[in-house]
Amino acid sequence: MNAAPDPVVNLTDDQCWAVLSGCKVGRLVTCVDRHPEIFPINFVTDGRSIVFRTAEGTKLFTVTIGSEVAFEVDGWDGTGGWSVIARGAAEQVRGDSEIDHLETLPLRPWVPIVKTHWVRIVPTEVTGRQFHFGPEPEKDYSLTSG
Repeated sequence: MNAAPDPVVNLTDDQCWAVLSGCKVGRLVTCVDRHPEIFPINFVTDGRSIVFRTAEGTKLFTVTIGSEVAFEVDGWDGTGGWSVIARGAAEQVRGDSEIDHLETLPLRPWVPIVKTHWVRIVPTEVTGRQFHFGPEPEKDYSLTSG
């Protein structure tokens, strides 16, 4: 008899990067003056970093004044789901040669807004989990105190 897979499996660092590389949309989390902000963004990976484009505004401002960010992608299908979170520093890319390199990546704005600012997130920590869907197990009431 085959045992059911563990319902939650931690992903390795390489598996987390494979998931990130296969995604197009994620959520950037910043914090300014103890107020969190969450922005959906389209992005690409560049080596072991996450790159996105943005226009002037709150997203760029929050990255400029507080470089520590979190970034999350997730998804699911009929059998399970997954989530990857990257934490680290974000910085606006300013060097011409680096911008020239980034311009070669497959990243274009999804909305008709000129986005001339490039931001790179260099994670210090990447974690992920895979979830296998299934029915909820019956609760064992003998384990509860009462």
